[in-house]
Parts: sequence; C-alpha cells; structure tokens
Amino acid sequence: MLYSVWMNRTTLAAEIAKVAMLRGTFTLRSGKISHYYLDKYLFSTRPEILRELGALFAARIPAGTTRLAGAELGGIPLVSAASMASGLPCLFIRNQKKEYGTAKQLEGKLEPGDRVMIVEDVATTGGQALEAAKVLREGGAEVTAIVSVIDRMEGARENIQAAGIAFDSLFTVADLGITPDAATARA
Repeated sequence: MLYSVWMNRTTLAAEIAKVAMLRGTFTLRSGKISHYYLDKYLFSTRPEILRELGALFAARIPAGTTRLAGAELGGIPLVSAASMASGLPCLFIRNQKKEYGTAKQLEGKLEPGDRVMIVEDVATTGGQALEAAKVLREGGAEVTAIVSVIDRMEGARENIQAAGIAFDSLFTVADLGITPDAATARA
C-alpha cells in the first residue's frame, strides 16, 4: 500500500513495532538473551517505512559529512534510502573481504579524508557498527557519527561514544512501546 502522506514519527514508531517486534526467547548478536527481538528485515523491506527512515536519517547527517555507509546486510537498504533522501553517495561494508573478484570489504568509492556517517539498523552493544567504523578508518575516512534506527538501550551509546564517535538513534525501544530487558543476561 502506498501512502500519499508521510507518516509522523509516532505513527512510524508504532508501525515499526507492529511489523518487527517479536516476543519469545532470542540470542542477540552480542550473545545476550532477550525476551523480544526486533527483526530489522520486517521493517527495512517495507517501502513505506524505508522511505520515512531515509528522510529521518537525512535529517540527522552531521554538517560536513561527505558519504554515508551501511554494514552488511541490514544496513544496506537503510543506507540506500538515506543516500536517496540526502543526495550523498553511499558505501557498503562487508562483514569480511570477499574472496573473489576485487576481494574488497568496502564497496563504493571512499576517498582519503571523506567524512562518513554510518547508518545502523538495531543497536544493542554497537559491536557491528564499531567494526564498520574500523574498516572506514583504515580506508582513511573520518567517521562523523553512527545513527541507528533503534537503540535497544543496552550499551551501544556508551560503547560508541567511548570509541570517540557520536551516536544517535531515530528511536529507542521505549519509543516503540517496549520495556528494555531489565533482566537481560549473557548467554
């Protein structure tokens, strides 16, 4: 269904929660166990949501940023939407170098001195985003910020800021009507 009017932030948060929030017992990338899971593919594959997220990301780009980047696989549709909304070129960061063709870990054009904002899907501890930042820095870029769609409020902000990178999120789990895991335990 195409929407003729852009959703407001509250409606968008409710829509993301409706389509992507799963209840149960889940092991997260960080190794933590959670009573809920935000399935990024259930919201990042919806054009009406993706369009809105692209516009929200574009509004959060720090001054002087020259490129956007997203990590494989969840960050790719998000950074593409943000790139279209902002007009800035984007980069795709693989989890590891491919073993064929150009054998690159970074797809797209990165120039030394580029100022890059990383677009992230769901931030728990910030581990994947920090790995992506390391790849960009090794390529000669300055990472201006990491901005996630959702901050699970489980340490990402603190870990990313401790690495000297600004962190922001479009939403927190509280914005989606989810109570953060008070009893989240390590697996």
